[in-house]
Amino acid sequence: MAPPQRVYEAWKGNNKFFFGGRLIFGPDAKSLILSVSLIVVPVLVFCALVARHLRHHFPAYNAGYAIPVVAVVFMIYVLALLLVTSAQDPGIVPRAAHPPEEEFSYGNALSGGTPGRLQFPRVKEVMVNGTLVKVKYCDTCMIYRPPRCSHCSICNNCVERFDHHCPWVGQCIGQRNYQYFFMFVSSSTLLCIYVFAMSALYIKFLMDEGYPTVWKAFKHSPASLGLLIYCFIALWFVGGLTGFHLYLISTNQTTYENFRYRSDSRPNIYNQGCLNNFLEVFCSKTKPSKHKFRAYAQEEVRPPTVSFGREVEEEPVGGPRSKVEDDLEIGSDLLKISQRRNYEDVDVETGGRHSNEMEGIVNSKLVAGSESQISAVGSDVRVRHSTWDRRSGNWDMSSDILTRSASDVIERSVFATEAAHPSQAETH
Repeated sequence: MAPPQRVYEAWKGNNKFFFGGRLIFGPDAKSLILSVSLIVVPVLVFCALVARHLRHHFPAYNAGYAIPVVAVVFMIYVLALLLVTSAQDPGIVPRAAHPPEEEFSYGNALSGGTPGRLQFPRVKEVMVNGTLVKVKYCDTCMIYRPPRCSHCSICNNCVERFDHHCPWVGQCIGQRNYQYFFMFVSSSTLLCIYVFAMSALYIKFLMDEGYPTVWKAFKHSPASLGLLIYCFIALWFVGGLTGFHLYLISTNQTTYENFRYRSDSRPNIYNQGCLNNFLEVFCSKTKPSKHKFRAYAQEEVRPPTVSFGREVEEEPVGGPRSKVEDDLEIGSDLLKISQRRNYEDVDVETGGRHSNEMEGIVNSKLVAGSESQISAVGSDVRVRHSTWDRRSGNWDMSSDILTRSASDVIERSVFATEAAHPSQAETH
């Protein structure tokens, strides 16, 4: 017997787990190596080739030694924020084992639907801050996405308050890690400004000490020139990203909402004012994860399978009554199919496994024990199965066809019994 799996081992998304499910990353977690290198390498170059020359320019209290120390501490702080952002659950919504059964309904002619047709709404409305908001059904997770939730195609998960998938951190940015992402971006901006300022200061000291021109100072310290260029370019990226997210926070928007609804003139129902919006992001408590990745995974409880009657058993000669009862049970089960709400346990294509089993059971029950007297009585019995349209969400299930099929099975079974034992039929 195989040992039970933990949640992270049976995970259906594209995430990668480390340290026994304690850390969860996106599928592009390798990009973290590049991100870490872009932070660590410039700081080490700065400490080794620039900051050590600045130590003696601040002799009071040996203040010059604080320059490389501040750079290293700042670097560790940024790396910690990067790890917290990329190694935790961003707010993944748990998947469902099957579609929400309470949303199934039968169509009727008054509402423009097909009578007896099982319908499944793709969109429904929920109330948010006094306004009706449409939420969509996710085919992958089999849930109605909560407001501001979206399905990430890279991680293959629905994420609450989905902002975007960041390749630099290798993780989705959502409700549970957005504040850490912003702190990471803004701290990286401050680190760039610090390294840029200290490198420019060192160039100024060189110009005051015998290198009268900027070009001669750069030739003496090419590391300073490289750091100035690197930090200038990086500031356009992380600095611009910081400013953009400051705007999003002040208006209570996500990146996804901003790019998707920019052209729409719809009001932002989530905007609570600039101050309250900042308090919501930075002062609200982080919600606990809805997943316990190290817990043992429970077997999915699947809906009951459709039963087409008892299995065919050897019956003694002269026992037609039990055969009629079985055929009656088949007819009742056919009627029950129209009331089944879970489409997963019914074959979605005519002629599939269930249809073959159904024909085999019906034929064997009607023909067994009477082949010599009535040949292939049930050979022409055909059951019309339903088809589930995943795109429209409708289940073509005609109850009148099922009723006719059930009654045909019962009539043929009675006819088979009378034909096999005419003497008993006459006495009755």
